Amino acid sequence: MSEAEKLKHLLEHWIEHSREHTAKYVEWAERIKGENPEVSDMLMEAVRKFEEGEKLLEKAMELL
Repeated sequence: MSEAEKLKHLLEHWIEHSREHTAKYVEWAERIKGENPEVSDMLMEAVRKFEEGEKLLEKAMELL
């Protein structure tokens, strides 16, 4: 297996793993919103940034 093939496999795993975590961040942002909207907003900002990172990983994978 070439380095590119190995990296493609890793990227697939990392993207999936990131999406699982992102879903949990959204869940907790919704749960805490009534009690602490500032924290909820921060979590949602983190979600947006993680999603940006996932898009970059997807683009990298497409180039392999």
